Amino acid sequence: MATTGQLAVTAGLFAATAVAEIVGCYLPALWLQQRAPAWVLLPAAASLVLFVWLLTLHPQASGRVYAAYGGMYVGVAILWLWAVDGVRPTAWDWVGAAVALAGMALIALQPRG
Repeated sequence: MATTGQLAVTAGLFAATAVAEIVGCYLPALWLQQRAPAWVLLPAAASLVLFVWLLTLHPQASGRVYAAYGGMYVGVAILWLWAVDGVRPTAWDWVGAAVALAGMALIALQPRG
């Protein structure tokens, strides 16, 4: 069973990975919508490289990491909706994020043996 410290590190790593992916996709979207200059594609590319590298830091099989990461991504995306897009999440958004995070916990914390 994982310790509280290990869980905190894993959750932080998943959260950082989600932010890196969202930034890597958000900046090109701004550019495509003509709301940002072309130079934003450089930090976007760097952010996506960081995203891929962060995914490699997990010791589990890649498919399990991607599946568990998906739950954290949903939660971070809802926070992004609020903080960056300025759209207050609905109760349905929060419940959906909670369900996704519960699924992530089932995948990440399953007994190994």
